[in-house]
Amino acid sequence: MFRTIKRFRRAAGTTAVLAAVALTANACAGNDSTGAGSGSSEIHIGAWLPLTGATASYGVPEKAGADAYFKMINAQGGINGRKVKWTVEDNAADPQQTVQIARELVGQDKVVAIVNANGTAQAEAAFPFVLNQSKVPVLNEVGGAENWYKPPRPGLFGTQTLYEDQAAAIAAWAVQDGAKKILVVHSDPAAFVNVAEQVAPVAKKVDPSVEVQRLAVKYQTTDYTPVISKVKAAKPQAVIVILTSPEAAAFLKEAKLQGLSLPTYAYAPVAAESTISLAKDAAEGLKAVQLVKAPSDDDPAVKEFRTAMAKYEPGQDAGFLALWGWSNAKVFAEITKTIKGAVTSQSIAAAYQKASSVDPGVSPVMKFSTSDHLGTRSVQRVVVKNGVWTSVGGFYTPPTRD
Repeated sequence: MFRTIKRFRRAAGTTAVLAAVALTANACAGNDSTGAGSGSSEIHIGAWLPLTGATASYGVPEKAGADAYFKMINAQGGINGRKVKWTVEDNAADPQQTVQIARELVGQDKVVAIVNANGTAQAEAAFPFVLNQSKVPVLNEVGGAENWYKPPRPGLFGTQTLYEDQAAAIAAWAVQDGAKKILVVHSDPAAFVNVAEQVAPVAKKVDPSVEVQRLAVKYQTTDYTPVISKVKAAKPQAVIVILTSPEAAAFLKEAKLQGLSLPTYAYAPVAAESTISLAKDAAEGLKAVQLVKAPSDDDPAVKEFRTAMAKYEPGQDAGFLALWGWSNAKVFAEITKTIKGAVTSQSIAAAYQKASSVDPGVSPVMKFSTSDHLGTRSVQRVVVKNGVWTSVGGFYTPPTRD
Protein backbone atom coordinates (compact mmCIF):
# COMPACT_ATOMS: atom_id res chain seq x y z
CA MET A 1 0.00 0.00 0.00
CA PHE A 2 3.01 2.26 0.00
CA ARG A 3 4.61 4.14 -2.83
CA THR A 4 7.47 6.57 -2.67
CA ILE A 5 7.49 9.04 -5.54
CA LYS A 6 10.70 10.86 -6.34
CA ARG A 7 10.11 13.69 -8.78
CA PHE A 8 12.81 15.30 -10.83
CA ARG A 9 13.84 18.77 -9.66
CA ARG A 10 11.30 21.36 -10.69
CA ALA A 11 12.78 24.01 -12.92
CA ALA A 12 9.70 26.17 -13.06
CA GLY A 13 10.04 29.64 -11.57
CA THR A 14 8.12 31.00 -8.65
CA THR A 15 5.56 32.80 -10.80
CA ALA A 16 4.69 29.69 -12.79
CA VAL A 17 4.25 27.54 -9.71
CA LEU A 18 2.12 30.08 -7.89
CA ALA A 19 -0.04 30.47 -10.97
CA ALA A 20 -0.56 26.71 -11.11
CA VAL A 21 -1.41 26.70 -7.42
CA ALA A 22 -4.01 29.39 -7.95
CA LEU A 23 -5.59 27.48 -10.83
CA THR A 24 -5.99 24.33 -8.75
CA ALA A 25 -7.03 25.95 -5.48
CA ASN A 26 -10.77 25.88 -6.09
CA ALA A 27 -10.67 22.29 -7.28
CA CYS A 28 -8.97 21.20 -4.07
CA ALA A 29 -11.07 23.20 -1.64
CA GLY A 30 -13.38 20.26 -1.10
CA ASN A 31 -10.79 18.31 0.91
CA ASP A 32 -12.07 19.77 4.17
CA SER A 33 -15.23 17.70 3.97
CA THR A 34 -14.40 14.90 1.56
CA GLY A 35 -11.20 13.37 0.30
CA ALA A 36 -9.48 10.32 -1.08
CA GLY A 37 -10.05 7.36 1.16
CA SER A 38 -12.84 9.03 3.14
CA GLY A 39 -15.28 6.26 2.41
CA SER A 40 -12.91 3.63 1.03
CA SER A 41 -10.67 0.93 2.43
CA GLU A 42 -7.63 3.21 2.65
CA ILE A 43 -6.51 6.49 4.17
CA HIS A 44 -4.36 8.39 1.71
CA ILE A 45 -1.87 10.81 3.30
CA GLY A 46 1.29 12.43 1.98
CA ALA A 47 4.57 14.07 2.92
CA TRP A 48 7.53 16.00 1.55
CA LEU A 49 10.93 14.88 2.80
CA PRO A 50 14.54 15.62 1.80
CA LEU A 51 15.54 12.26 0.37
CA THR A 52 18.40 13.74 -1.65
CA GLY A 53 20.71 16.68 -1.08
CA ALA A 54 22.51 18.04 1.96
CA THR A 55 19.78 17.13 4.48
CA ALA A 56 18.94 13.67 3.14
CA SER A 57 20.60 12.30 6.28
CA TYR A 58 17.50 13.58 8.09
CA GLY A 59 14.81 12.73 5.57
CA VAL A 60 15.82 9.17 4.69
CA PRO A 61 15.80 7.76 8.26
CA GLU A 62 12.72 9.78 9.18
CA LYS A 63 10.90 8.19 6.26
CA ALA A 64 12.16 4.73 7.21
CA GLY A 65 10.81 5.05 10.75
CA ALA A 66 7.35 6.16 9.62
CA ASP A 67 7.33 3.52 6.87
CA ALA A 68 8.06 0.83 9.44
CA TYR A 69 5.15 1.96 11.62
CA PHE A 70 2.63 2.24 8.78
CA LYS A 71 3.68 -1.14 7.36
CA MET A 72 3.29 -2.70 10.80
CA ILE A 73 -0.22 -1.37 11.42
CA ASN A 74 -1.28 -2.22 7.86
CA ALA A 75 -0.16 -5.80 8.50
CA GLN A 76 -2.35 -5.70 11.61
CA GLY A 77 -5.39 -4.54 9.65
CA GLY A 78 -4.82 -0.79 9.39
CA ILE A 79 -6.65 1.98 11.23
CA ASN A 80 -10.18 0.82 12.02
CA GLY A 81 -9.96 -1.53 9.05
CA ARG A 82 -8.55 1.06 6.64
CA LYS A 83 -5.02 0.64 5.28
CA VAL A 84 -2.71 3.67 5.28
CA LYS A 85 -1.35 4.80 1.94
CA TRP A 86 1.55 7.19 2.57
CA THR A 87 2.80 8.99 -0.53
CA VAL A 88 6.22 10.54 0.01
CA GLU A 89 7.94 12.93 -2.38
CA ASP A 90 11.50 14.19 -2.35
CA ASN A 91 11.75 17.97 -2.00
CA ALA A 92 15.55 18.04 -1.55
CA ALA A 93 14.86 20.55 1.27
CA ASP A 94 13.89 23.17 -1.31
CA PRO A 95 10.89 25.45 -0.55
CA GLN A 96 10.07 25.97 -4.23
CA GLN A 97 9.97 22.25 -4.94
CA THR A 98 7.81 21.82 -1.84
CA VAL A 99 5.14 24.14 -3.26
CA GLN A 100 4.97 22.03 -6.42
CA ILE A 101 4.90 18.81 -4.40
CA ALA A 102 2.07 20.19 -2.25
CA ARG A 103 0.06 20.91 -5.39
CA GLU A 104 0.59 17.35 -6.62
CA LEU A 105 -0.19 15.67 -3.33
CA VAL A 106 -3.33 17.68 -2.66
CA GLY A 107 -4.53 18.44 -6.18
CA GLN A 108 -3.69 15.19 -7.95
CA ASP A 109 -3.24 12.51 -5.31
CA LYS A 110 -6.09 13.90 -3.18
CA VAL A 111 -4.40 13.21 0.14
CA VAL A 112 -6.48 14.02 3.21
CA ALA A 113 -3.49 15.22 5.26
CA ILE A 114 0.22 15.96 5.14
CA VAL A 115 1.83 13.80 7.83
CA ASN A 116 5.43 13.64 9.10
CA ALA A 117 6.90 16.05 6.56
CA ASN A 118 10.19 17.86 7.21
CA GLY A 119 11.41 21.44 7.13
CA THR A 120 10.35 24.82 8.52
CA ALA A 121 10.98 27.05 5.49
CA GLN A 122 9.69 24.33 3.18
CA ALA A 123 6.40 23.99 5.04
CA GLU A 124 5.99 27.77 5.26
CA ALA A 125 6.17 27.96 1.47
CA ALA A 126 3.39 25.39 1.14
CA PHE A 127 1.07 26.66 3.87
CA PRO A 128 -0.83 29.21 1.71
CA PHE A 129 -1.93 26.46 -0.66
CA VAL A 130 -2.28 23.51 1.69
CA LEU A 131 -3.67 25.09 4.85
CA ASN A 132 -5.34 28.27 3.65
CA GLN A 133 -6.71 27.40 0.22
CA SER A 134 -7.17 23.63 0.29
CA LYS A 135 -7.97 23.24 4.00
CA VAL A 136 -5.80 20.12 4.21
CA PRO A 137 -4.18 19.68 7.65
CA VAL A 138 -0.40 19.57 8.13
CA LEU A 139 0.35 17.22 11.00
CA ASN A 140 3.50 16.39 12.98
CA GLU A 141 5.89 18.37 10.77
CA VAL A 142 9.54 17.98 11.83
CA GLY A 143 10.57 21.60 12.23
CA GLY A 144 8.55 24.61 13.14
CA ALA A 145 8.59 28.05 14.66
CA GLU A 146 6.86 29.57 17.63
CA ASN A 147 4.64 31.72 15.41
CA TRP A 148 3.16 28.53 13.93
CA TYR A 149 1.34 27.89 17.20
CA LYS A 150 0.92 31.31 18.81
CA PRO A 151 -1.80 31.90 17.83
CA PRO A 152 -2.71 28.41 16.59
CA ARG A 153 -3.24 28.08 12.84
CA PRO A 154 -6.27 26.11 11.65
CA GLY A 155 -5.22 22.66 10.47
CA LEU A 156 -1.62 22.87 11.73
CA PHE A 157 -0.68 20.54 14.60
CA GLY A 158 2.83 19.79 15.87
CA THR A 159 4.59 17.19 18.00
CA GLN A 160 8.07 18.72 18.21
CA THR A 161 9.16 20.71 21.25
CA LEU A 162 10.25 24.11 19.97
CA TYR A 163 13.97 24.82 19.77
CA GLU A 164 13.43 27.70 22.19
CA ASP A 165 12.02 25.30 24.79
CA GLN A 166 14.87 22.89 24.14
CA ALA A 167 17.25 25.73 25.03
CA ALA A 168 15.25 26.34 28.20
CA ALA A 169 15.56 22.67 29.12
CA ILE A 170 19.35 22.51 28.74
CA ALA A 171 19.77 25.84 30.54
CA ALA A 172 17.85 24.51 33.54
CA TRP A 173 19.78 21.22 33.40
CA ALA A 174 23.17 22.96 33.47
CA VAL A 175 22.15 25.13 36.43
CA GLN A 176 20.63 22.19 38.29
CA ASP A 177 23.97 20.41 37.84
CA GLY A 178 25.64 23.30 39.70
CA ALA A 179 27.02 25.53 36.94
CA LYS A 180 27.29 29.17 38.00
CA LYS A 181 29.00 30.44 34.86
CA ILE A 182 27.71 29.21 31.50
CA LEU A 183 29.08 29.91 28.03
CA VAL A 184 26.74 29.41 25.07
CA VAL A 185 28.64 28.59 21.86
CA HIS A 186 26.40 29.04 18.84
CA SER A 187 26.51 29.43 15.06
CA ASP A 188 26.04 32.98 13.84
CA PRO A 189 22.87 32.73 11.64
CA ALA A 190 19.81 34.39 13.17
CA ALA A 191 17.99 31.10 13.81
CA PHE A 192 20.83 29.86 16.04
CA VAL A 193 21.16 33.23 17.76
CA ASN A 194 17.46 33.20 18.63
CA VAL A 195 17.78 29.82 20.32
CA ALA A 196 20.97 30.84 22.15
CA GLU A 197 19.23 33.93 23.52
CA GLN A 198 16.74 31.73 25.40
CA VAL A 199 19.41 30.29 27.70
CA ALA A 200 20.16 33.26 29.97
CA PRO A 201 16.58 34.16 31.03
CA VAL A 202 15.75 30.58 32.03
CA ALA A 203 19.12 29.97 33.70
CA LYS A 204 18.61 33.10 35.80
CA LYS A 205 15.03 32.07 36.59
CA VAL A 206 16.40 28.86 38.10
CA ASP A 207 19.27 30.68 39.87
CA PRO A 208 19.48 34.51 39.66
CA SER A 209 23.20 34.40 40.49
CA VAL A 210 24.12 32.49 37.33
CA GLU A 211 26.24 34.31 34.75
CA VAL A 212 25.65 33.52 31.08
CA GLN A 213 27.82 34.63 28.16
CA ARG A 214 27.55 33.89 24.45
CA LEU A 215 30.21 33.14 21.84
CA ALA A 216 29.20 33.29 18.17
CA VAL A 217 30.96 30.99 15.69
CA LYS A 218 30.95 31.34 11.91
CA TYR A 219 28.42 28.90 10.45
CA GLN A 220 29.93 25.63 9.17
CA THR A 221 33.45 26.54 10.27
CA THR A 222 35.82 23.59 10.36
CA ASP A 223 38.60 25.11 12.46
CA TYR A 224 37.64 25.20 16.13
CA THR A 225 41.15 25.88 17.40
CA PRO A 226 40.55 29.61 18.06
CA VAL A 227 37.07 28.85 19.40
CA ILE A 228 38.39 26.55 22.11
CA SER A 229 41.04 29.13 22.98
CA LYS A 230 38.27 31.67 23.55
CA VAL A 231 36.31 29.19 25.62
CA LYS A 232 39.33 28.62 27.83
CA ALA A 233 39.78 32.37 28.27
CA ALA A 234 36.14 32.78 29.35
CA LYS A 235 36.63 30.19 32.13
CA PRO A 236 33.05 28.86 32.20
CA GLN A 237 31.89 26.03 34.43
CA ALA A 238 29.69 24.58 31.68
CA VAL A 239 29.26 24.99 27.94
CA ILE A 240 26.02 24.86 25.96
CA VAL A 241 26.40 24.30 22.22
CA ILE A 242 23.76 25.45 19.74
CA LEU A 243 25.42 24.06 16.64
CA THR A 244 24.81 21.52 13.91
CA SER A 245 25.91 17.96 14.59
CA PRO A 246 29.15 18.20 12.54
CA GLU A 247 30.01 21.52 14.19
CA ALA A 248 29.39 20.12 17.65
CA ALA A 249 31.59 17.14 16.84
CA ALA A 250 34.38 19.45 15.68
CA PHE A 251 34.03 21.46 18.89
CA LEU A 252 34.27 18.34 21.06
CA LYS A 253 37.27 16.94 19.20
CA GLU A 254 39.21 20.21 19.45
CA ALA A 255 38.31 20.59 23.13
CA LYS A 256 39.71 17.13 23.84
CA LEU A 257 42.82 17.90 21.77
CA GLN A 258 43.46 21.05 23.79
CA GLY A 259 42.81 19.33 27.10
CA LEU A 260 39.59 21.22 27.83
CA SER A 261 37.20 19.14 29.90
CA LEU A 262 33.92 20.86 30.78
CA PRO A 263 30.32 19.67 31.22
CA THR A 264 28.83 20.20 27.76
CA TYR A 265 25.13 20.37 26.90
CA ALA A 266 23.33 20.52 23.55
CA TYR A 267 19.89 20.72 21.97
CA ALA A 268 18.20 17.99 19.91
CA PRO A 269 19.95 18.48 16.52
CA VAL A 270 23.23 17.57 18.24
CA ALA A 271 21.77 14.47 19.91
CA ALA A 272 22.30 12.33 16.84
CA GLU A 273 24.30 9.23 16.00
CA SER A 274 26.37 11.37 13.61
CA THR A 275 27.77 13.39 16.51
CA ILE A 276 29.21 10.25 18.09
CA SER A 277 30.51 8.83 14.82
CA LEU A 278 32.29 12.10 14.03
CA ALA A 279 33.54 13.00 17.50
CA LYS A 280 34.24 9.42 18.61
CA ASP A 281 35.49 9.24 22.22
CA ALA A 282 35.44 13.04 22.48
CA ALA A 283 31.63 12.78 22.66
CA GLU A 284 31.70 10.71 25.85
CA GLY A 285 29.71 12.42 28.59
CA LEU A 286 27.98 14.87 26.26
CA LYS A 287 24.54 15.78 27.60
CA ALA A 288 21.65 16.79 25.36
CA VAL A 289 17.88 16.87 25.05
CA GLN A 290 15.90 14.89 22.51
CA LEU A 291 12.33 14.65 21.25
CA VAL A 292 12.19 10.89 21.88
CA LYS A 293 13.73 8.28 24.13
CA ALA A 294 17.15 6.89 23.26
CA PRO A 295 16.80 4.19 20.56
CA SER A 296 19.01 1.88 22.65
CA ASP A 297 16.62 1.91 25.64
CA ASP A 298 15.10 -1.31 27.01
CA ASP A 299 11.67 0.34 27.16
CA PRO A 300 9.01 -1.94 25.55
CA ALA A 301 7.83 0.83 23.19
CA VAL A 302 11.39 1.35 21.96
CA LYS A 303 11.89 -2.39 21.57
CA GLU A 304 8.76 -2.54 19.40
CA PHE A 305 10.31 0.16 17.21
CA ARG A 306 13.59 -1.72 16.83
CA THR A 307 11.77 -4.96 16.01
CA ALA A 308 9.60 -3.29 13.37
CA MET A 309 12.61 -1.55 11.81
CA ALA A 310 14.44 -4.87 11.51
CA LYS A 311 11.39 -6.50 9.91
CA TYR A 312 10.05 -3.79 7.62
CA GLU A 313 13.06 -1.53 6.98
CA PRO A 314 16.07 -3.89 7.11
CA GLY A 315 19.36 -2.15 6.56
CA GLN A 316 18.07 1.22 7.74
CA ASP A 317 19.55 2.72 10.90
CA ALA A 318 17.16 2.47 13.86
CA GLY A 319 18.40 5.73 15.38
CA PHE A 320 16.91 8.95 16.70
CA LEU A 321 15.74 10.24 13.33
CA ALA A 322 13.94 7.02 12.46
CA LEU A 323 12.34 7.10 15.90
CA TRP A 324 11.10 10.65 15.17
CA GLY A 325 9.33 9.32 12.08
CA TRP A 326 7.95 6.33 13.96
CA SER A 327 6.58 8.52 16.76
CA ASN A 328 4.92 10.96 14.37
CA ALA A 329 3.29 8.12 12.44
CA LYS A 330 2.04 6.59 15.68
CA VAL A 331 0.55 9.87 16.94
CA PHE A 332 -1.34 10.25 13.66
CA ALA A 333 -2.64 6.68 13.81
CA GLU A 334 -3.72 6.88 17.45
CA ILE A 335 -5.68 10.08 16.85
CA THR A 336 -7.22 8.86 13.59
CA LYS A 337 -8.46 5.73 15.39
CA THR A 338 -10.84 7.96 17.36
CA ILE A 339 -12.70 9.10 14.24
CA LYS A 340 -16.16 7.65 13.85
CA GLY A 341 -17.23 7.56 10.23
CA ALA A 342 -15.48 9.05 7.22
CA VAL A 343 -11.78 9.92 7.54
CA THR A 344 -11.49 13.31 5.84
CA SER A 345 -9.35 16.39 6.16
CA GLN A 346 -12.05 17.97 8.29
CA SER A 347 -12.58 14.97 10.58
CA ILE A 348 -8.83 14.52 11.10
CA ALA A 349 -8.37 18.17 12.13
CA ALA A 350 -11.35 17.91 14.47
CA ALA A 351 -9.94 14.72 16.03
CA TYR A 352 -6.59 16.42 16.71
CA GLN A 353 -8.33 19.28 18.50
CA LYS A 354 -10.00 16.78 20.82
CA ALA A 355 -6.88 14.66 21.44
CA SER A 356 -6.03 15.56 25.02
CA SER A 357 -3.88 12.55 25.92
CA VAL A 358 -2.00 10.64 23.22
CA ASP A 359 0.85 8.47 24.48
CA PRO A 360 3.22 7.28 21.72
CA GLY A 361 5.36 5.53 24.32
CA VAL A 362 8.63 6.65 22.72
CA SER A 363 7.92 10.39 23.04
CA PRO A 364 6.04 12.62 25.50
CA VAL A 365 2.27 12.38 25.93
CA MET A 366 0.71 14.74 23.39
CA LYS A 367 -2.05 17.11 24.47
CA PHE A 368 -3.92 19.20 21.91
CA SER A 369 -6.92 21.51 22.13
CA THR A 370 -8.64 24.24 20.16
CA SER A 371 -6.31 26.78 21.75
CA ASP A 372 -3.10 24.74 21.73
CA HIS A 373 -1.98 22.97 18.56
CA LEU A 374 1.51 22.05 19.82
CA GLY A 375 1.33 18.68 21.54
CA THR A 376 4.23 19.03 23.96
CA ARG A 377 6.92 21.22 25.51
CA SER A 378 8.68 18.26 27.07
CA VAL A 379 12.00 16.67 26.15
CA GLN A 380 14.01 13.58 26.98
CA ARG A 381 17.40 14.11 28.59
CA VAL A 382 20.10 11.91 27.05
CA VAL A 383 23.82 11.43 27.64
CA VAL A 384 26.59 9.61 25.75
CA LYS A 385 27.70 6.61 27.83
CA ASN A 386 30.21 4.11 26.46
CA GLY A 387 29.71 5.54 23.00
CA VAL A 388 25.90 5.22 23.00
CA TRP A 389 23.13 7.72 23.63
CA THR A 390 21.30 6.74 26.82
CA SER A 391 18.14 8.20 28.35
CA VAL A 392 18.39 10.00 31.70
CA GLY A 393 15.17 9.78 33.71
CA GLY A 394 11.76 10.36 32.20
CA PHE A 395 10.41 13.14 30.02
CA TYR A 396 11.12 16.58 31.40
CA THR A 397 9.18 19.83 30.99
CA PRO A 398 11.41 22.91 31.24
CA PRO A 399 10.53 26.14 33.07
CA THR A 400 8.28 28.44 31.09
CA ARG A 401 9.92 31.21 29.08
CA ASP A 402 8.77 34.75 29.88
